Amino acid sequence: MKAGLRVVLDTNVLVSGLAYPGSVPGRIVGLWRDGGLEVALSRYILDEVARVLPRLARVELSADEIRDLVDSLIFLADMVEPDGEKDAELRDSADQQVLGTLVASRADYLITGDKDLLALRERYPVVTPAAFWEKHG
Repeated sequence: MKAGLRVVLDTNVLVSGLAYPGSVPGRIVGLWRDGGLEVALSRYILDEVARVLPRLARVELSADEIRDLVDSLIFLADMVEPDGEKDAELRDSADQQVLGTLVASRADYLITGDKDLLALRERYPVVTPAAFWEKHG
């Protein structure tokens, strides 16, 4: 792993990584937790995680436990305020905050499974978890 590699983890990667530790997203989250990766997040991404995690049957945590888990991630991550710029080519406006987190953080990568964000990979360093892991895992 390249020292000082800085990434933004999209909600789908964080949720998958927390729910399925053995998966590729799980290994990426594990690498972060072990200090092998610097992760930048925004409040928006963490709020999405708190909203989505309870929907997974596999996650058997109470609402308070989920909030505690999300709050603990604040201390592991470099929290940034998303850049306010709008990208007209972004197909799903809900992803603007995630893209803004990437821009504001100046991260090396945005790791996501979101097809709308991946469609912008010609202009931004957006990669799938598998592509990231293949290159840096």
